[in-house]
Amino acid sequence: MRAARYHEYGGTDTLVVEQAPDPLPGPGEIRVRVTAAGVNPVDWKVRNGSVRDFLPVDLPAIPGRDAVGLVDRIGEGVSSVGIGDRVFGLGGVTGATAELAVLSAWAPAPANWSDEEAAAAGLASVTALGGLRALGQMEGLTLLIEGAAGGVGGAAVEIARALGATVIGTASERNHAYLTSLGALPVTYGAGLAERLAGLAPNGVDLALDAAASGSLADLVEIVGGPDRVVTVADHVNAQRLGVRVANAVNDSTLLAEAGAFGEQGRYVPRIEQTYPLEEIAKAHAHSERGHVQGKIVVTI
Repeated sequence: MRAARYHEYGGTDTLVVEQAPDPLPGPGEIRVRVTAAGVNPVDWKVRNGSVRDFLPVDLPAIPGRDAVGLVDRIGEGVSSVGIGDRVFGLGGVTGATAELAVLSAWAPAPANWSDEEAAAAGLASVTALGGLRALGQMEGLTLLIEGAAGGVGGAAVEIARALGATVIGTASERNHAYLTSLGALPVTYGAGLAERLAGLAPNGVDLALDAAASGSLADLVEIVGGPDRVVTVADHVNAQRLGVRVANAVNDSTLLAEAGAFGEQGRYVPRIEQTYPLEEIAKAHAHSERGHVQGKIVVTI
């Protein structure tokens, strides 16, 4: 199969498109013929070696964790899908940006999602849902999402609204129109946030989800009135210091199915900033590394 790979840790110049061995699904896994794969910040952090102490990979490695495609092989013990089914989902830390990928968690891809949208949904949706579920009841409450314009933040905005919350999202001013299109009340992040929120939420903010790791966790705790009302999916260091819960992304087919259900209802549409062909994988990673991405970057296979 053709795949993007890197043979050593390093910059985008380590990425090549070449022939690689076809992967085989193990028990409880499936293999898909990939049509598109997502690009996430963790992909290039793994590739450049900055997280190798806790996310080591065997080299050469294929970047990418989430993808969409048609099932073409089914592992032992799997009965929930059939050959030819269109699914989106998650594999390991690596392996998605290739013609064939093994998934350990998946759900039917909504017919109203394009391949690019479905590829963008996997990691973002389980991360967002994990954080929202940790916060508990959403109906009738006001939720503040720090870093609402990114892939996880944007998914959290739409899903939280589907769950009945009023959502305020922080972002730079250039992203305010984008947040409005998602259904959030936009506010600029940084110093003075509490004062700016007073005008948007005169009755206060009930809950906060941190999807940015911007150093604002202590401010979020103060704004909502305690660490038990804040969850972060990004700031592990400050969370431990402040007693804030961390929601880590997990390969959970139930969460993927829930995200897909919101997609079928038109209440969650993964947003794409730019799509690249497989041959331009290095450009896709460079784009992600520059930061400030609205939604997700996707590679088509």
